[in-house]
Amino acid sequence: MKIIRHLTPAGPAYAALQPDGSARALAGDIYGDHRVTDQVVQPGKLLAPVVPTQILCIGLNYRHHAAESGAKVPERPILFVKGINTLQNPGDPIEIPTRLASHEVDYECELAVVIGKPCKNVSRERALDYVLGYTCANDVSARDHQIKLGGGQWCRGKFFDTFAPLGPCLVTPAEIPNPNALKIATILNGERVQDWTTSDMIFDVPAIIAYLSGSTTLVPGTVILTGTPHGVGMARKPPLWLKAGDSVSIEIEKIGTLTNPVVNEA
Repeated sequence: MKIIRHLTPAGPAYAALQPDGSARALAGDIYGDHRVTDQVVQPGKLLAPVVPTQILCIGLNYRHHAAESGAKVPERPILFVKGINTLQNPGDPIEIPTRLASHEVDYECELAVVIGKPCKNVSRERALDYVLGYTCANDVSARDHQIKLGGGQWCRGKFFDTFAPLGPCLVTPAEIPNPNALKIATILNGERVQDWTTSDMIFDVPAIIAYLSGSTTLVPGTVILTGTPHGVGMARKPPLWLKAGDSVSIEIEKIGTLTNPVVNEA
């Protein structure tokens, strides 16, 4: 099932996309009992498919990306976090920071995993039982703040407003039985700049969930960004940075396309 979150006159609401292109209202708790109703709805403005309770991210998790970064293959997942302030809707702008300025803002296509029920100390074998669904993410990164100005850790460069677009929909696990067999790409101004597959992950999705849940409760609404393939702007010669006027799209097989324009922070 493909689930969207959209704006109605009464506020945000969920709907399920149908094979014929229509949408039907979803009733109940998205993290509990919910069902597709018979009520056909005309979707309003598309919103990020969930409002995260937390955003956990895995760095250097694709073999070819680690190689292009000149980094050793990690022995265990590398965790960093993004604030919930970074959330952005499909179609809404990614803002290049101007007050705490960045001149090296990069794109990163990523598969996002949404946890649907409390998850702690789960085994790799049972990890996917806790997944509500999957969506596209753009782990927008200010590389100057991440690498040179962040005091030796990554979070400052990852933490700016609008730096975590999610969407366009949430796809339930029944439609994606193997999240590590999906094509994934970034299209910048019509040019395909990343184009690979989630099979290149060093730590696959079950391993990531098992690791993050170790002695740690992943609450419903936890969004996990699982890393990016090679082709990031930082690794290009010359580097390719996002700028005002750009359009960047994240495309993942079986999920769809997440597109955001780029503007300068007001």
